Amino acid sequence: MKSPFSSFWMAGYECSDQLNRSGNRVDLYEATGHLACIEEDYELINALDMATVREGLQWSRVEYRPYCYDWSGVKKIIEAADKKNKQVLWDLCHFGYPDDLSPLHPQFCNRFVAFSVAFVQMYRDLHPDDVLIVTPINEVSFISWLGGESGATLPYTKNYGWEVKYKLAQAYIQAVKSMKNLDSRLLILTTEPLINIIPDDMENESLVIAAREKNEEQFQVMDMLTGKLCPELEGDPSLPDIIGCNYYSHNQWFYPSEKQADWKQAAHINGYKSLSLLCHRVIERYGRPVGITETSFNGIGKSQWISLITDECAKMLLEGQKLWGVCIYPVLNRPDWDFPDYWHDSGIWEVNPYNFRRTLQEEYAETIKKCIRKLTNIQQHKPALSLLPDKRFG
Repeated sequence: MKSPFSSFWMAGYECSDQLNRSGNRVDLYEATGHLACIEEDYELINALDMATVREGLQWSRVEYRPYCYDWSGVKKIIEAADKKNKQVLWDLCHFGYPDDLSPLHPQFCNRFVAFSVAFVQMYRDLHPDDVLIVTPINEVSFISWLGGESGATLPYTKNYGWEVKYKLAQAYIQAVKSMKNLDSRLLILTTEPLINIIPDDMENESLVIAAREKNEEQFQVMDMLTGKLCPELEGDPSLPDIIGCNYYSHNQWFYPSEKQADWKQAAHINGYKSLSLLCHRVIERYGRPVGITETSFNGIGKSQWISLITDECAKMLLEGQKLWGVCIYPVLNRPDWDFPDYWHDSGIWEVNPYNFRRTLQEEYAETIKKCIRKLTNIQQHKPALSLLPDKRFG
């Protein structure tokens, strides 16, 4: 199967719409002015040869009452993408739910399935023939922890992470089946965190075993989706098409101290894993191509970070691994969920929160251009055959 992405390098726009730990609704489209400036934003990424973008529906905004949908904001994205020749990868649920729902609500699954099907119907009425790539729920693993264990969003519980994950996976599976029954050409892109947990003491056998077990938890969602875990949910190997790996500098930490592993000192940390190795394991486990669907670094060091990511991607491409793309997420600086006066410096453009003026961070942009050239050169000259077969799950 050939990559369906219009560009290898992709632009991600933060679309989070969940309730934060204070109970206030987050809306990063509104905060960054992305929908108001969407055509300008799409023009800006032309300089980086980015033809593919990640966007979100904002379920909490679209479903204004049960089974009633306002697609006006979504259609604005579709129209802008058509006008500016961009391919959109759609997140149906990027952390936010309608005001009357949480993952533990008995109608959650039914409502999400109906919402997902309604989107596909609406989209196909406008575009009956193009490639439609959908992520049903972004980072089920993370949002299950955030809402079920940390109590920092709905359902604001602790020690309920597994229950939240199970309910989200149930809705995910049923939505994918219903959407694919409606549209057999639909492609499902999963987007889950890619992590590595390192024992505090590598000589302590019990800690090593415990850390290994904690590492395995990152695959629970994919294993449920593919039917390896909780078969009563009726997952199936055919449901996912592309495995998205969301990878940030804080995705490796020690156990049980939970101290973050310093990526700048990775060569000196026993147990630290390279991105290429982590992705290789995912490809072997699920037999699907992968994409780095989110990556960035907040603050000084982001040029160094994206260069490191590029080196790892170069290694994967030279090894013949099925890597189909990298998404810089986000390309616009954005405010913190819980402290909206603090803006993360992780984007390519700074955003003035008062007039939404975009200011290019030139040093970072130049680094990205060099990274793009490096991978483009490899792709143009690497062997055509992959070392890893595109086998079925199981």
